[in-house]
Amino acid sequence: MLNGIWLGFFLAAFAAALWQWLGMGDAEVFSRLVGSMFDMARLSVEIILVLVGTMTLWLGFLAIAEKAGLIRVLARVLDPLFRRLMPEVPSGHPALGHISMNFAANILGLDNAATPIGIKAMHSLQSLNPSPNTASNAQILFLVLNSSSLTLLPVTIFMYRAQQGAAEPTAVFLPILLATTASSLVGLFSVAFMQRLKLWHPVVLAYLLGGGLALGLLLTTLAGMSAQALAATSSLVGNLTLFGIVIAFLAIGALRKVNVYDTFIEGAKEGFSFTISLLPYLVAMLVAVGALRASGVLDAGLDGMRWMIEGLGWDTRFIDALPTAFIKPLSGSGARAMMIETMDNFGVDSFPALLAATFQGSTETTFYVIAVYFGAVGITRIRHGLGCALLADLAGMLTAIAVCYWFFG
Repeated sequence: MLNGIWLGFFLAAFAAALWQWLGMGDAEVFSRLVGSMFDMARLSVEIILVLVGTMTLWLGFLAIAEKAGLIRVLARVLDPLFRRLMPEVPSGHPALGHISMNFAANILGLDNAATPIGIKAMHSLQSLNPSPNTASNAQILFLVLNSSSLTLLPVTIFMYRAQQGAAEPTAVFLPILLATTASSLVGLFSVAFMQRLKLWHPVVLAYLLGGGLALGLLLTTLAGMSAQALAATSSLVGNLTLFGIVIAFLAIGALRKVNVYDTFIEGAKEGFSFTISLLPYLVAMLVAVGALRASGVLDAGLDGMRWMIEGLGWDTRFIDALPTAFIKPLSGSGARAMMIETMDNFGVDSFPALLAATFQGSTETTFYVIAVYFGAVGITRIRHGLGCALLADLAGMLTAIAVCYWFFG
């Protein structure tokens, strides 16, 4: 699918450029296309140079957390919940531990650890599946919650905003938190409806009500703030949370006799090699997106949507961020490219760029998650999995728009 999307970007750009040349007499259109391609390639390298340092730093700290046993602690915290949401999985089954560790890794933003653990969890669930080609209820719930995104700390988005020169890279922390909470809850409720899960079980209610009370308290605290105060609060909470987690990793690691320096170096080495491997993907998508915008295709589509929204009398500033939302279910690298291109085109602290960053953090790449997780165990019939996942994506997108207008005006 990604192959078709990438090729389609170039073919659409070429067709639009031909129309502008032959039909409108614009002989400079191909010059803009080529110039945009080289500009995006240069931007990709600049981004990677910054990411090498920041990703290396973060993965070094995460290695300390893993060796100190913090991931296992989070797994034990989440285990009682998933034993009730997946009744067909026996208590104490290895799948529950894998699932809990996967979500613990996701919450901490451990993408490189979450995926292999998630695949292992799918294999464990597959051992209980009576129909190997058809997704089980437990597998669908696991997949939908993964695709709805459960990341508490979207460090990568902060890094991209910092690289682009944002005054407050973490200003989108609270908007992303609210949007991803909405997408996760809608994903859970939609699967619960389809599978007739008993969400009123005392243990499940305790988790949901606890999370709901914490979120309600947060919203009540924020309700009376101005847009400027909300943005400042989001930045403060994001920075405080990030540095507090780093200190907790170091302190607990030291108390548990972990050689924090050597462990940091081991994790940092993985961060370096991982970041360098992103360059080809980033160049490929940024160049394609740059060509699409330079050809006028993207602007024409957005202008059409803007015309319809204006006809309804609504604010149209969110239109310029929609490419990130539309691409996110299809391609993580494509959505990341759209977000970066929006930052580059409108300014990193513009409303479209802030909304694009919130879109990027509100959900996961649905079709990628389906392809990797179900493909790993040979499932071809996904039942209601895709519908519930896309419904969660829609909830995250709509919530992102609402909270960005609330926070950033």
